[in-house]
Amino acid sequence: MQKKLRVGVLGATGMVGQRFIQILHNHEWFDVKVIAASPNSKGKTYAEAMQGRWLLDEPIPENVKGMVLRDVNDVKGIADDVDFVFSAVNLTKEEIKKIEEDYARTETPVVSNNSAHRWTPDVPMIIPEINPEHSEVIQYQKKRLGTSRGFIAVKPNCSIQSYAPAFAAWKEFEPYEAIVTTYQAISGAGKNFNTWPEMVGNVIPYIGGEEEKSEKEPLRIFGHIENGAIVPANEPAISAQCIRIPVLYGHTAAAFVKFRKKPESKEQLVSLLNNFAGIPQREKLPTAPAQFIKYMEEDNRPQVALDVNYEGGMGVTIGRLRPDTVYDWKFVGLSHNTLRGAAGGAVECAELLVNQKYIEAK
Repeated sequence: MQKKLRVGVLGATGMVGQRFIQILHNHEWFDVKVIAASPNSKGKTYAEAMQGRWLLDEPIPENVKGMVLRDVNDVKGIADDVDFVFSAVNLTKEEIKKIEEDYARTETPVVSNNSAHRWTPDVPMIIPEINPEHSEVIQYQKKRLGTSRGFIAVKPNCSIQSYAPAFAAWKEFEPYEAIVTTYQAISGAGKNFNTWPEMVGNVIPYIGGEEEKSEKEPLRIFGHIENGAIVPANEPAISAQCIRIPVLYGHTAAAFVKFRKKPESKEQLVSLLNNFAGIPQREKLPTAPAQFIKYMEEDNRPQVALDVNYEGGMGVTIGRLRPDTVYDWKFVGLSHNTLRGAAGGAVECAELLVNQKYIEAK
């Protein structure tokens, strides 16, 4: 790409917004030109606004410290200065729906980390390695919005990244039923141990809304386009439990799966995992992992402490694949929840949409 696209980050002060800022620093294709947050932060430099609020281990990139925050509600003003925006705003679901559509109607594509539009029928929810063809629904969304280049695309919930890729890799065996328990990091709630000390040495067996997302969102990922809308798949039927555990980064999943067509061996399943790839790998998109899924042979892997940053946090690690006495097979998966699962997944999604010519310079 000869000239970088101008990017805005909406909701730049929250944890996901911070991760966007960190990932986009020195990005090959994208250049952050606008950072925006609530009206309370308007007019402050990013360094001023983030005083005591920066949650990441990496320091604030120097190039954004002096940038002045703008009001996310200044839709037209921000749209005039960018080619597209990333959205991580902290508003109600209805407010998010409205403001993202408002940006799209200014002919500014929106790539969102938020859940508000994940079930809007003509909004694609994309894991670039798995369902890049869902971007084709954008043409119908543009007709609804009355736009020529403005649209919304979203990435799915962070918790499904540690097991849904395995089901995609094993698609030929027709997984039709699964039990999944996710053990989710506290950063998934936008917190660290300083801001949530109650989580030290603690486990909470409930995360609001997560179980429904974990059961339903993979089916939308595995769905198809029909009459201008994404139609979710019927299988695999998933039953999920979601548990908050005292780790900072990394969502782990313990999964049990039944196949309609029986695999010949563990080696066959492992080979499919290790060789699973998509457009991001073939086109070498800037944030794409060279190897999307890696199988770990050791009995005690994957581990958060050792494996959460595999492929810069953009890869998925799988281990402990073995036959089950009730289901066919069981395994453990791990993904980085704020990289692959959140901001990083959205950035890779934007790269895919650039590759597909849906996002271009204004």
